[in-house]
Amino acid sequence: MDVMPDSLHWKDAYKLMIGSILPRPIAFVSTLDESGTANLAPFSFFTAISAEPMMICFSPMRRGTDGTKKDTLLNIEQTKEFVINIVSEEIGEQMNLCAGEFPRDADEFEESGLTKISSAAVSPPRVKESLVHLECLLHEVLHFGEHAGAGSLVIGKVVHIHVDDALFFDGKIDTGKLNPIGRLAGNQYTKPMSDTFEIVRR
Repeated sequence: MDVMPDSLHWKDAYKLMIGSILPRPIAFVSTLDESGTANLAPFSFFTAISAEPMMICFSPMRRGTDGTKKDTLLNIEQTKEFVINIVSEEIGEQMNLCAGEFPRDADEFEESGLTKISSAAVSPPRVKESLVHLECLLHEVLHFGEHAGAGSLVIGKVVHIHVDDALFFDGKIDTGKLNPIGRLAGNQYTKPMSDTFEIVRR
């Protein structure tokens, strides 16, 4: 079949995207608003950009109900700082809880029972239960519409990395011990380390 994206309602286009672009890593993003209230939310439109400088990006979509910006984006625009907490299977349930809609002044750390610990280079706290943290300064935000279904691209420069000692060996992260999960479509997730294979680059 052939599909013209412009002919689709945005929700139908979204279903095609999340059903074909997968598995997707999860950016569990912690931020602070201007009053110091913490926010914690997951985003599965997330990837790396470059190593020198070390840059990452993630895309928060506008709310599907009214097209307003989500709290994470509002906070980053205000404070220019955020932390990406990598999601292991062990905190999957808490991460999923933080994906819900909470009032602007709610603290998702408290709602989920996850633990705040101080960051080294930025103000937003890290998730103690996460095994890898990327502390970031905002580099740029690009907006693609202001309506439901639209989104933004948040580009951050990584200024400090925390890796749990048990994961780190010979300059590398043991992904088996990290035990990450990825997002599929709907309510489905995947355990990428459960069935791996190797293809040697020639």
